Amino acid sequence: MARLLVLRSAPYHRSSLSAVATAITSSRSASFPRLARRHLPSPLRAVESSSGATKQEEAPLAAGEAQEPLPAAPAFVVEELGWGTQLAVKLKMLVAPPWKRVRKGSVLTMTLRGEISDQLKTRFSSGLSLPQICENFEKAAYDPRISGIYLHIEPLSCGWGKAEEIRRHIVDFKKSGKFVVGYMPVGGEKEYYLASACAELYAPPSAYVALYGLTIQQTFLRGVLEKVGVQPEIQRIGRYKSAGDQLGRKSMSNEVKEMLGALLDNIYGNWLDTVSSTHGKKKEEIEEFVNSGVYQVERLKKEGWITDLLYDDQVMTMLKERVGQNDKKSLRMVDYSKYSRVRKSTLGIGGGGDLIAVIRASGSITRTRSGLSISSSGIIAEQLIKKIRTVRESEKYKAVILRIDSPGGDALASDLMWREIRLLAESKPVIASMSDVAASGGYYMAMAAPVIVAEKLTLTGSIGVITGKFILQKLYERIDFNKEILSRGRYAELNAADQRPLRPDEAELFEKSAQNAYASFRDKAAMSRSMSIDQMETVAQGRVWSGQDAASRGLVDSLGGFSQALAIAKQRAKIPQDKKVRLVEISKASPTLPEILSGIGGSILGVDRVLKGVLQDVTSLNGVQARMDGILFERLENMPGENQLFLLVKEITNYFG
Repeated sequence: MARLLVLRSAPYHRSSLSAVATAITSSRSASFPRLARRHLPSPLRAVESSSGATKQEEAPLAAGEAQEPLPAAPAFVVEELGWGTQLAVKLKMLVAPPWKRVRKGSVLTMTLRGEISDQLKTRFSSGLSLPQICENFEKAAYDPRISGIYLHIEPLSCGWGKAEEIRRHIVDFKKSGKFVVGYMPVGGEKEYYLASACAELYAPPSAYVALYGLTIQQTFLRGVLEKVGVQPEIQRIGRYKSAGDQLGRKSMSNEVKEMLGALLDNIYGNWLDTVSSTHGKKKEEIEEFVNSGVYQVERLKKEGWITDLLYDDQVMTMLKERVGQNDKKSLRMVDYSKYSRVRKSTLGIGGGGDLIAVIRASGSITRTRSGLSISSSGIIAEQLIKKIRTVRESEKYKAVILRIDSPGGDALASDLMWREIRLLAESKPVIASMSDVAASGGYYMAMAAPVIVAEKLTLTGSIGVITGKFILQKLYERIDFNKEILSRGRYAELNAADQRPLRPDEAELFEKSAQNAYASFRDKAAMSRSMSIDQMETVAQGRVWSGQDAASRGLVDSLGGFSQALAIAKQRAKIPQDKKVRLVEISKASPTLPEILSGIGGSILGVDRVLKGVLQDVTSLNGVQARMDGILFERLENMPGENQLFLLVKEITNYFG
């Protein structure tokens, strides 16, 4: 499950977290007594931690400075537009350009499949975007031209946090009184979790729907490395920090088994709760049904898990009758891509006068951009810092929502962004909103905000660090390769010498440097969350928590999605909850030439997204990593055999540079 960035130059790799990043149905807000004592960052002072290291701490609260309890996101309601707004909407629709026109009586079709990004996509970017998916549901609820939604659900490689956000919008859309019909030809637990929110769910008679339960897999390469003469030197600080285990161990540690077991229990338990609530059955009944081995789609129909067995054309014929288009040759539809270009303002549901900035940070963290990376290749600290400073220096933004979907990365980059977010929070309210994952360096960023919001099964925490290098002595001997180094300075060869084991004094320094990085991370986390060092130590140690468990331990303040973060941002900015605001996407960028070429290549030449990912991943990083692990083969699910082989080769070559 591990991923290691070595001290010598090594290809950089993004973690895959879809195996365990999860959330469940309801978006219940949770506030905690400790939060009532929290406040916006005040000037910092240095104090000594229990470890002897210097840490920064907030000054104590002044009298009467306690914050009011956090609000819950208001329930979604489709409000009736005034006659003036309705007239303006009709005029805007009348003069809309052809690429934004939607015919009356259309059915919005969206196919949810594969990866779903937390970033906004440009016209030249391929793939699905979570904010655009959610916005399409909201727009369709108000759009008089849209009769309903036909939702194709196929194998997903996103985490459960995004799945929960989408499911919440499906449930909200049904309040409009319009239909939402699901169609699932292939799927498992995650896909059914989404599909079960639809008012009707259909599948072809030959559908592949397997509900067998959930697994988490971990693979180990230590034995393979030993056979080829490679010895990994790994320093991972934290009993639960499993980054590096894939290279340094041959089996799962007891601590990692405990951590992953708890996460799996959360995921599976919440899935059972959601499905049982949807079907009006007991949790035990749902579990018994799953344990019977469900693979016959006929059983799903018989037990009421799906509405009927129909092919896609039959469902569309049924929808034609429902919307009164029997005289039409085909169902009048508008797809995800075209409808994403329809503005909310066209439908009269645009924001008001107050501006709230949205800063999105997705992907692995690096400090600077490499020559091969493109703007969508992760979190580039130096670029994000510029955006944060722009927002901090502007007086037009009343609050900021920092949306994070990251497994971490470079520890130094994470710390630099932590500092800038702290400074931003001194000038205006900042709310951190977690998506699938905000762990390790991702949590480092989030903890700089006075309020943190997560989905119930967002992956978070992982407060720990890892660093390492390969010792290639035996490999060099086998291939008769020689390497000699001239150096000056006792530790000059610490990072350069891979042809010999570390000397005892080098190994001691290697460990101390990692311990120092961990102490800095832990102490700043304690200060940011108003905890003592000892309190933070009990929830740190590299352990990954679900959002719900993190909330009960003080690492997260409230449970919910983006709408919950928005409600808190309004409260902190003294904006009434019923007043509309305008969200300004700070991270939205114009398409670059590489993106345009990539988009053209993807659509015309059929360039595989995995090949594009290689260009983004081939970059070098050095130093200590605040990184959470991925599950090696999880992303390989539901992919063609050649892609699986390609990704496996990519994983291995990333380790050996």
